[in-house]
Amino acid sequence: MGPLSPGLFRSFQKSIPWVRLDPWTGQTGPLDGSGSALGPQDVWQQVREGQIDQLTLKEMLEGIRRKADVPLSVRSLHFLSLETNEMDQFIQLHKQQPIRRQTVITVIGTLKKSTADEDGVSCLVIGTESCDVYVLDPEAFIILSKMSLPSVPTLMDVTGQFDVEFRITVACRNGNIYILRRESDKPKYCIELSSHPVGLVRVAKNVVVGCTDESLQGFTQKGKKLWRTLVPAPITTMASMDLPTRGFQAVLVGLANCEVHLYRDKNLLSSIKTPDAVTSVCFGRYGREDGALIMTTRGGGLMVKILKRTATFDERDSAPGPPPAQSVRLNVPKKTKLYVDQTLRERENGTAMHRAFQMDLSRMRLAAAKAYVKALESSMAPVSSSAAEPLKVNAVVQGLGPSFKLTLNIQNTAAARPVLNLAVSFLYDEKLYRVRTPYLRVPLLVPGLVYPLQTFVECTSDKGVSDIIKVFVLREGRSAPLLTAHINMPVSEGLPLA
Repeated sequence: MGPLSPGLFRSFQKSIPWVRLDPWTGQTGPLDGSGSALGPQDVWQQVREGQIDQLTLKEMLEGIRRKADVPLSVRSLHFLSLETNEMDQFIQLHKQQPIRRQTVITVIGTLKKSTADEDGVSCLVIGTESCDVYVLDPEAFIILSKMSLPSVPTLMDVTGQFDVEFRITVACRNGNIYILRRESDKPKYCIELSSHPVGLVRVAKNVVVGCTDESLQGFTQKGKKLWRTLVPAPITTMASMDLPTRGFQAVLVGLANCEVHLYRDKNLLSSIKTPDAVTSVCFGRYGREDGALIMTTRGGGLMVKILKRTATFDERDSAPGPPPAQSVRLNVPKKTKLYVDQTLRERENGTAMHRAFQMDLSRMRLAAAKAYVKALESSMAPVSSSAAEPLKVNAVVQGLGPSFKLTLNIQNTAAARPVLNLAVSFLYDEKLYRVRTPYLRVPLLVPGLVYPLQTFVECTSDKGVSDIIKVFVLREGRSAPLLTAHINMPVSEGLPLA
């Protein structure tokens, strides 16, 4: 189909009559009130005929507003807000005019008339601010059906044919989802959600709803909850992905973290990164391509992605339930006589074995605690337990031998107090090693910094043995070391120098 000419477009526009919906009567044409005995139209009709004065009119309108059975028109609400001296002029200006209360369309959709073909005639389905859903004839634009809802509709999904059977799934402003059917003008089923819906998509016979609590939920046509899964970010938009040639149906979910996720049931099949947050998505035929994804972004961008014809979807993720590996039978070996005897012994002596295990565990914990206390009392640990000099030391040995480079890293772990007047000494076997600088002065230790102290160790033995070198961190005026480190020296691979 080619582009429309301006003249053709003008003639087409003139051929469509304008329709105004009456929220009281559900008919087209000028809105004329509720039709009830105490409705706004009858009250204004009495004013037009001179039967009541302005004060009586005000009392009757206030009574109608208190009952809240019929919403007042803009004219009636304006009249109630006027002062007494302004009422007579307002009545003389508007009493000869019919009452009009224009409603607002909140959501719109289409419903096939009699056939489900792509080029079949469709009816217009609209939801209004007056909590009503109307099905309009596609040719005469008359109301074919009117259905009422408990709240204002915000999202809508339509399926079926008007002449056969149809279902209208509507998400309302009160946070509930209602399902309307052909034979009833009231909701057939109601789905109560824990949070307000932001997206509504029908997949096969199920309904998928995205909520403000960053969750995706699936329901049946009768409102039974099937599953619920969480998404990593707030949902911005939702759309269905239908590939009839492959028999594949899924849900596209746009997220606020600049991603678009593809879900089949509660399983994530794929994700798409976008440069900006996506505000709307649409999947369908575009030109020659049957699988085109069109997205608009928050910054005003437009993106078009085409599905590869060789693309495959992982069926393992699409099937709910446990993974296939869980059903693989393990090759369990046969029970031997030794295994059976051991099982019988454990069954008969289970209490005694548990007590023995607990006793050994307690003894091991006691031995570890004694060793730790002894290390702290004798300053044999590489970390100081003193609150006055909180220190930590570690050593690094470099070289193959017979000459080794020994680096000590000392750190003051205090919060804000420096440590001074420290020294480092070494204790070693003089038959095996010779330390070039056996006594080192430690500079002022600023909290948080690591101070490296270096010296060289010569191996004087040619027997290929190694030993431990003990490092003591001392404080002037004290005989006991602050902390101790044991260095396991490696075996020298070279011959000692003559």
